[in-house]
Amino acid sequence: MDRSFAPFAYGFPVDHLVHALKYRGQLAVGRVLGGLLARGVRRLGLHLDVDCLVPVPLHPRRHTERGFNQAAEIARRAARELGCGFREGAILRTRDTRPQVGLRPDERRSNILGAFSAGPALRGRRVVVVDDVLTTGGTVGAVAAAVQAAGAVSVDVWCIARAAAPERFSGNVD
Repeated sequence: MDRSFAPFAYGFPVDHLVHALKYRGQLAVGRVLGGLLARGVRRLGLHLDVDCLVPVPLHPRRHTERGFNQAAEIARRAARELGCGFREGAILRTRDTRPQVGLRPDERRSNILGAFSAGPALRGRRVVVVDDVLTTGGTVGAVAAAVQAAGAVSVDVWCIARAAAPERFSGNVD
């Protein structure tokens, strides 16, 4: 992974917005969060060297249960506002894993290891992986590894919030 960006700390009111989207299905909140992400990205010009945004995928079972993917809701709006491509489905979650909430950092990394694959549509592209919250970096790190293995030229990560503190740029998300 090349860079990570999260415009907000994961605390009030952002945590309430993420929960409203993720656990109460308030999809309009995803559009708001995507717009806020796009605003932060545009301010720093991070979108200028990007081909496409790809959301962290849910396992098909979880997607069916929830009815939507919160990362896709955020990424779709951000891509539209930034004029970037949006490629839902370019990354697959190939293994159903335990929820990451409540796991220690080492458990998060081992839980998610090998759970993703990316296809040839990302080869030669400058890709941004989008998720809702960056906690330890385990999930986005595993997704970024799959995207790199698929031949992407660069892989950045954008999340609406970071659990520890607001993060502008980082070469290492762990």
